[in-house]
Amino acid sequence: MSDLHFKSARQIASDIRRRKVSAVEALDAFLARVDRFNPALNAIVTTDVEGARRRAKQADAALRKGKPWGPLHGVPMTIKESYDVIGMPTTWGLPALKDNVPSRNALAVDRLLAAGVVLFGKTNVPSWLADYQSYNPIYGTTNNPWDASRTPGGSSGGSAAALAAGLTGLEAGSDIGSSIRNPAHYCGVWGHKPTFGIVPPRGQALPGRVAQGDISVIGPMARSAEDLAIALSVMAGADEIDGAGWRLDLPVPKRKALRDFRVAVMLSDAQSEVDEEVQARLRALVAFLRRAKVKVSETARPAIDTAAAQRHYIFLLRAATSGRQTDEEYRQNLEIARGLRPDDESYYARMMRANVASHREWLAVNEARHQMRWRWAEFFRDWDLLLCPAAASAAFPHDHEGERYERTVLINGRRVPTTDQLFWAGYTCAPYLPATVAPCGFTPAGLPVGVQIVGPQYGDRTCIEFARLLERDFQGFVPPPDYR
Repeated sequence: MSDLHFKSARQIASDIRRRKVSAVEALDAFLARVDRFNPALNAIVTTDVEGARRRAKQADAALRKGKPWGPLHGVPMTIKESYDVIGMPTTWGLPALKDNVPSRNALAVDRLLAAGVVLFGKTNVPSWLADYQSYNPIYGTTNNPWDASRTPGGSSGGSAAALAAGLTGLEAGSDIGSSIRNPAHYCGVWGHKPTFGIVPPRGQALPGRVAQGDISVIGPMARSAEDLAIALSVMAGADEIDGAGWRLDLPVPKRKALRDFRVAVMLSDAQSEVDEEVQARLRALVAFLRRAKVKVSETARPAIDTAAAQRHYIFLLRAATSGRQTDEEYRQNLEIARGLRPDDESYYARMMRANVASHREWLAVNEARHQMRWRWAEFFRDWDLLLCPAAASAAFPHDHEGERYERTVLINGRRVPTTDQLFWAGYTCAPYLPATVAPCGFTPAGLPVGVQIVGPQYGDRTCIEFARLLERDFQGFVPPPDYR
């Protein structure tokens, strides 16, 4: 049982079913890891140990009766703090919500419980889930297990850090601006951003909200691609109302081996230059794929202007989150937007205009988004996948000074706005596409690098299958040295 903490959730569930370890023993093993490592890491911010032990005992009793609960029977799990879980606070890192304890679980939580998990805690986030870092006034700062001086990413940073450090068996995050993909890349784990709309987010929202936000999705994070496939199958599918009229039927992957795939590769872009250390790992992957007889193109692209794609995504992103403004904040932002120069195309200007945009303006950008969806569909008639970076650099040092849009990151020796790398979030996210991040090696300083595997709308299983083949043949999970 000594290496249980770095096994995949599928392996842990298998060990429990085969009585190699009990659910109680598995839980205790992870709790011991949490006691040892979490104080310095600060990935897990709240727990229900008593409730988890009761459930683990029930899992063992059910197994003795020959009645396993599901594919994740007995797997110890934590979940992003923004998911509602009975008995644990949901704050989104906001002091005003520090006493918000929901009376019901998020739908995804109920589905994961039905599949057999033993949920014992929640993991850290940035305030409003709105940063490439994970810190807030309630719970403090989460560190990257590969280098404690650096961010684990955000907003699902606590999720990725806990997985990488072996503090949990499975995780789930949310993503509107790479909040699953970016932490997976920074921490060396797997994450999947599903096709928009296939995983109901009910209960992963600010109090009182039930409508799904534009672009925003929830999805699994794990230490293996197979775990992503299992967790996605559990989490996905119509919500109660929608289920009266439709059923989800994701296409099975058409390609069975790496050599069968046709992949396009995008290493960098004028909208967000990618650090050479990240590009080097992607080039190493391309070289491996060519040796494996994969059809690879470094020039194939959808017929989409990337500058327009970035402009439209920032508008849709900031419009999607504009409902968080108070009436007074809206009035102030309206005055700021009116005072902007017409030629000001800075991130700040784009954000302010979107915060107060009219519905007519939103409709125009939404039309542009849907035209891009069709161009992506045309692209995927010739190519199975697009491989690209998840972010412009590996994990960067903690930086909590000033506003998010004022901060910078070092790219190829130059300081550039951290918001530039939102391009790698939105280019494929705004048009609803699925994307899986898988480990792809390390920088010379030993920091993880991930590859973002993008597929056609509803091509989730193909993205994950390609990640599984890379895990098998290119790189599997590597634990951080200080946590082995």
